[in-house]
Amino acid sequence: MPINPSDSAIYGTLYGSDAMRAVFDDHAGLRRMLDVEAALARVEARLGLIPADAGVAITDAAARVTLDDAALAASVRTVGYPVVGLVAALAREAGDAGRWTHWGATTQDILDTALALQLRDALALLRGEIAAVARGLAELADRHRGTVMPGRTHLQHALPITFGLKCAVWLMPLLAHLRRLEELRPRVELVQFGGAAGTLASLGADGIAVMEALAGELALHAPPAPWHVARDGVAEAVGVCGLICGSLAKIATDVVLLAQTEVAEAAEPHAAGRGGSSTMPQKRNPISSEYIIAASRAVQALVPLMQGAMAGDQERATGPWQAEALALPQAFVLTHGAAVAARGLAEGLVVDVARMRRNLDATHGLIVAEAVMMGLAPQLGRAEAHHVVRRASDIALAEGIPLAVALQRDQKVTEKLDAAAIARLTDPTNYLGSAEAFIDRVLRAARTDLGAA
Repeated sequence: MPINPSDSAIYGTLYGSDAMRAVFDDHAGLRRMLDVEAALARVEARLGLIPADAGVAITDAAARVTLDDAALAASVRTVGYPVVGLVAALAREAGDAGRWTHWGATTQDILDTALALQLRDALALLRGEIAAVARGLAELADRHRGTVMPGRTHLQHALPITFGLKCAVWLMPLLAHLRRLEELRPRVELVQFGGAAGTLASLGADGIAVMEALAGELALHAPPAPWHVARDGVAEAVGVCGLICGSLAKIATDVVLLAQTEVAEAAEPHAAGRGGSSTMPQKRNPISSEYIIAASRAVQALVPLMQGAMAGDQERATGPWQAEALALPQAFVLTHGAAVAARGLAEGLVVDVARMRRNLDATHGLIVAEAVMMGLAPQLGRAEAHHVVRRASDIALAEGIPLAVALQRDQKVTEKLDAAAIARLTDPTNYLGSAEAFIDRVLRAARTDLGAA
């Protein structure tokens, strides 16, 4: 049984995705290392540093070699890394050409470049899923641009908003995350090739040529210098995962609150048994939102571990770098799992428009007290208008009457506003400000960013 539920055959569907687990699976990582070794042999053969037939033989061997998990595990226990055992197996498979395997490289070159390839795949998966969430939210924002609901501050009615605006606000940071993920790529999708201490001395004057050719062969970027002990890129990648999860958790938190029985304005898409209780047949718990929130807290807890791992000592770290493996794969698996769950919300959220209207009317006009105050302010002054409307609001709350009725009892109000003006000011649909314009601005940005995604 796995210790981490994100790797569990039972709990894994809640704490991640199979697609992202496949990127960081043991065998996927080993295959990426073999890809690096094969690419290295090809470029060195092309540059005349090893025989041409060796490049072919090593590439062929990398494609067919069978790796012995037990032997690799034994090598890792002894050496601390799988590369020694992997290179030995590859060299054996390559026959006479095996002596040219791993030419000029060191263990960390293979591990870090393989990680860059994994991160390229992981970032592509994340971009695809976040884009899908964003498209779902854009559709919701447009569809509900006129759906008026209570806006809440401190969990209390504040002013009327539209559900479309709420969705647009959920959407906006996801568009920024799509840009972040794209901007991150040149800082993460980097070949690492520095040899034993970052000088490539074993390759003489050909080191940089090999590094650049290896980057080209693997469709990675070539850094100005080896980056093994400059871990800002991989730390940034996990930091972006933390930001993404924070934005997804905001959506999930709002959905949980909107789904409360007493609110009931929105709910997760329902399927038979989804979110059920073993004792309460009526329950439809917001399971997806709950696990988005849980994943977010876990990923954000991993960000400091990655940032702490940046303090590698000298040219090869004695512990900080080794800690990355405890955080990076888990952060990506949890983030992608949260994004998959958020996509389900964005594409299938159940919105109760009628309930939103009933809740909007629950305070009998108090939610637009500010509108009345601003309507009276030009005649009474803002401070006096605030005092007058506050007094009417207190009466409405104490007696359980509509705000409009309480206002009509106040001579200071009726001297300035007739019944029609009071009715107009206390209609929540007349006090939406720039809500629709804000939606349009976000949707314009979405069309640009999603078109590039």
